[in-house]
Amino acid sequence: MGVERLRLFLRRHRRIALDTSVFIYQLEANLKYVSLTDIVFSWVERASHEAVTSTITMTDLLVPSYRDGDEQKVDEFYGLLSTYPNLRWIAPDLETADLAARMRAMYRLRMPDGLQAATAIRAQATGFITNDPVFARIEEFETAVLDVLL
Repeated sequence: MGVERLRLFLRRHRRIALDTSVFIYQLEANLKYVSLTDIVFSWVERASHEAVTSTITMTDLLVPSYRDGDEQKVDEFYGLLSTYPNLRWIAPDLETADLAARMRAMYRLRMPDGLQAATAIRAQATGFITNDPVFARIEEFETAVLDVLL
């Protein structure tokens, strides 16, 4: 059921934004979510599609590897994610910071969530995939929450 609902969501979009949790579930092959994240990353690989995420996603992904002193895992993440087809990493600039502040004020978001939302909006993503229901409040894009899809 969740797989079909996710496919319907993806059909409505050409550019989506991905929250950190989507990457974590895929990289860890999380049994609860990997059937969904496999579909997301297969969708991203298609030539007519694009995904965006903030560079703060990479920060979140690298913390456990740095904490464990696992430089090899850090290199693997960079090698895989920095070259993934149709995935664009967007660093925050002043305009994104300003929009993130507006999003935080409007929707009562935490700073990382405000930056993710602002990145999605500035990149003109029409869909956002996450497992954090706070993003469903944002009117500027359609949100798919993985737990809701299940």
